[in-house]
Amino acid sequence: MTDATEWLSDEEQQAWRGLIHMTAQLNARLNRELQEEHGISLADYAVLGRLSEAPDGGIRARDLESTLAWEQSRLSHHLARMQRRGLVERRDCPSDRRGATFTLTETGRNAIEKAAPGHVTAVRRLLFDHLTSEDVVTLRAFTARVIDDMR
Repeated sequence: MTDATEWLSDEEQQAWRGLIHMTAQLNARLNRELQEEHGISLADYAVLGRLSEAPDGGIRARDLESTLAWEQSRLSHHLARMQRRGLVERRDCPSDRRGATFTLTETGRNAIEKAAPGHVTAVRRLLFDHLTSEDVVTLRAFTARVIDDMR
């Protein structure tokens, strides 16, 4: 440790730990509810959600990796598991033979359509019901600023 380290104040330390704890609790709870009610994980939901929003029905693997902020190996393994379960389909990218595009299968589309209403209700119950409209604006600005700075 160096003397140049600017240690977190008590207030900053509590805020940091609270953020980490809250995020872990939210992810765990949302994952458990999706697993119990729909047989998919929060990670599955994230992938299915991105694919369901794709304008032309598919997303290149590297673009999916970027939007999810996952490591390439994690995404690759997860997509392979989702393929085996029949949730997504891999296609060769027409514009780049080395690339792959992933699309929802009918099973994947059904899974996201069934899970989305309950998931949104849970997100609202666990997070947004505790925030004012001003809090939401502040949270959005804060997260955007931190994410932009990390890019």
